[in-house]
Amino acid sequence: MLNKLQNQKGFSLIELLVVVVIIAILAAIAVPIYMSYVRQARSTEAQSAIAALRQTYRVHYQTYGSTTDYDVEAALKDTNLGNRTEKNWEFEVVGNPPKKYMATSTSEFPEGEGKQVWYDVEDAEYHGYGIDDEDTEEEELLD
Repeated sequence: MLNKLQNQKGFSLIELLVVVVIIAILAAIAVPIYMSYVRQARSTEAQSAIAALRQTYRVHYQTYGSTTDYDVEAALKDTNLGNRTEKNWEFEVVGNPPKKYMATSTSEFPEGEGKQVWYDVEDAEYHGYGIDDEDTEEEELLD
């Protein structure tokens, strides 16, 4: 028996296939979860910028008593967002006083243009890319 173990020099094909299948299963589980975290992190950039923009609008309203003549370009200038954020996102404010703050990704955004994140003042919640799709992705992974 000791002689048989000394002559064995490698793994059988079946053993290697089992290892490859296990690694593939782990990767199939891990990659979607990782991508979900990446979307959430990229969405956080827009959420932070929207929060800064909301604060700028509040300060302008408290200072001047109105936001009637205050547009997004002036607010963005006063907010001083980083260059990368301004390249990745375009901002829009809906309503006067503002009811919704929206950020739409540009072509510079790593996952492409057209992704939207918005803050609804009435709901006091963020919605859109990387936020609302969390629950549906988790349900898909469990099914």
